[in-house]
Amino acid sequence: MTKKALILCTGNSCRSQMAEALINAKLSDHWQAYSAGTEPAGYTHPKAIQVLAELGIEHEGTSKHIADLETKDFDAVITVCDDAAENCPVWLGEGKRHHISFPDPAKAEGTEEQILAAFREVRDNIDEQVLAYLKTLV
Repeated sequence: MTKKALILCTGNSCRSQMAEALINAKLSDHWQAYSAGTEPAGYTHPKAIQVLAELGIEHEGTSKHIADLETKDFDAVITVCDDAAENCPVWLGEGKRHHISFPDPAKAEGTEEQILAAFREVRDNIDEQVLAYLKTLV
């Protein structure tokens, strides 16, 4: 039976979208991932989609509010906000809760390549840390 993971952040445009895509691409034998935010940005960041595509992952995620989720029944709930200043959401529903902190790549500054490097670093850290955590729950 496939377990369900919810990835939560504030805007649901970068980190949680990348985590959702990575989980669904790499752990689909055991996990189905969903993502949401408390204050959805209304879009998935183009650079998040770009760095996922670099790994061969096609993602067309939609930035959505927690209330808009099709299910509230999760086996794992992971928050990915970097610090309390971002008002990382609290999940009051079902599921084992876990927090793994990642900086917001949408706040990266510099050249186009430096900004993409920030997105790649967060993508790779999510790939390593979130997927490793979910593997311990299978």
